[in-house]
Order: sequence, then C-alpha cells, then structure tokens
Amino acid sequence: MLHDEGGDGRPILLLHGLMGSARTWRRQVPWLRAFGHVYTYDAPGHGRPAPRGIGTEAFVEDLTAHAEQLGECVVIGHSMGSLHGWCLAAARPDLVAGLVVEDIAPDFRGRTADDWAALIRRWPQPFATESAVCEFFGDVAGQYFLDSFQRRVDGWYLHGDISTFEAISQEWGARHFWNEWESVTAPSLLIEGASGITPPGQMRRMHERNAKSSYVLIPGAAHLVHDEQPELYRAAVEVFLRQLL
Repeated sequence: MLHDEGGDGRPILLLHGLMGSARTWRRQVPWLRAFGHVYTYDAPGHGRPAPRGIGTEAFVEDLTAHAEQLGECVVIGHSMGSLHGWCLAAARPDLVAGLVVEDIAPDFRGRTADDWAALIRRWPQPFATESAVCEFFGDVAGQYFLDSFQRRVDGWYLHGDISTFEAISQEWGARHFWNEWESVTAPSLLIEGASGITPPGQMRRMHERNAKSSYVLIPGAAHLVHDEQPELYRAAVEVFLRQLL
C-alpha cells in the first residue's frame, strides 16, 4: 500500500494518523520532494482490511514489510503514524534514518475511547456533499476527512469500521510505549500542537529522554498541526531535514 509521490534521493515515508489516509499528506508532498523521494502509505484498516489482531505490533509488522521495499528512509508521521514510526525505528533501526513525530505521546493509560466511538457512531453518514463534511467538522478537519472518506453514489462514508478505529484507540489506554521510544536511535523531531491531544508534558519528557531528539511546540495548533499551522510545521520539518541530510 505504498504510493510513489515522486522526487529524488533518500526515501521519505509519510504515515497518516488514526482515521486518516495517504491522501491527507497531499498538501505537504510537493515541498517534501525537495528533500527526497516521497512515498505515502495506507495503514491496515484504513481503506483496506484490518490485521487479524488489532494491536500495535500487527500494524508495525505490516509497516515493516512495506518499509523494507524502500530501505533506509526518513519517516514522517502524524499521531498513530508517528507511534508506528517510532516502533519501527526501535525494532528496525536499519530502516529509519530520521523520524518526525507529530502530536502523539507514549502513555495514554487510563483513557478510553468509549465516548469518542459513541460520537462517531452518531455521525450522519453518509454525508451528502463535500460542503456537508466541512460544515460538520470545520474547514481543517473537514478537509482531513474528505481526504480519507470513501465517496459512493449517495455520499461520503468512513473508509473503515468504527469498531477497528475504536479498538486501535482502546489499546493506547491500556499500555504505554516508553520502552519503544527510548530505544529509538535515529535523530528525531517532536512537534506538538499547543492544544493537541497529548497528555501535558509528555512530549517534552520524550525529548528529555532521547538525546538525539529536538522538540517544537506550535502555537495556534491542535492535533492536525501540519494543516492547522502549515507554514510553522513546514519550517520546523525543513530545518530538521536540512540538518539530517
């Protein structure tokens, strides 16, 4: 499920967040081509079958099989994609030359996805038009979902089962990923939205626990930093990539 987005040089692999798709990166792909050969990736359960076991290891196993086709690459992730990216970097350091982590943390224990999943089940699917999606979610999140939803004859639908998305999120409330993060040896950039979803202080602690990391807090951004503050996001990533390359 790799998509060749063009460019030359070292591979850059973009990993989307929960309920996202490879297309959610389309506004970043053009400027990233200046730094390498860009590829996007659709995670299992997002427009294609979910793995048999809905656990992080199953998703990372699938990601590893695709990353092996590219060889050593720079991994840029958002949310779930960032988590899977650093788990890949921990397990297969030969495949990850650098890592960008956007608005996700290692420890969400104690949180559940119950209310969130119930809310999604009340969404008025199908959404009849593109305008209906943007009116419901707002311009930024609306574009994120338009890039991810499946368009059918009668409107726009989620591109995966709610039960799959719920199970992915529920796992994060039952375990932590500090060990995997602290095993990452590749240079990394941590980007946090000032009002994102991460537990307070965790991304700063990630930086403190990994000497090869840098950390940027983006004002005026929540969880979709790359779309909410695209210029600030681009500036931070470009500095990181220039130093890396």
